[in-house]
Amino acid sequence: MSAQDNKALVRRFIEEVVNKGNLSVVDELVAPNFVDHSAPPGQPPGPQGVKQAIQMYHGAFPDIQMTAEDIIAEGDKVASRVIFTGTHKGELMGIAATGKQVTVNFIEIIRWQDGKAVERWAVTDMLGLMQQLGAVPPPGQH
Repeated sequence: MSAQDNKALVRRFIEEVVNKGNLSVVDELVAPNFVDHSAPPGQPPGPQGVKQAIQMYHGAFPDIQMTAEDIIAEGDKVASRVIFTGTHKGELMGIAATGKQVTVNFIEIIRWQDGKAVERWAVTDMLGLMQQLGAVPPPGQH
């Protein structure tokens, strides 16, 4: 598939899986041998792990919306600069719902093969998320 085709797959994943919560699309877009190099400890590999992560974030942020600000592709890899927003209405990693609205930035690279994601690397601003939720004080505060 072309780099443009792979970019379209990233857009489809964001819109259908993340924004609409349609987990059946995960099986179409994620290879059985998918490896998320940035997965939290305990997340299973493959499509099941992706579904678990999506469910966790949808449980914590039911109104989650993700927007790809930039999508750059070369060869079989697609890099995206992404922003997600949502309201913290459910437990997330041991943090009870706060009702706070958050905006989180991350950058990810996904390697595609035959129309399916096979590898992912990501850097997420988890510190910023934790500060927005009040779990970590902002800089200069104790």
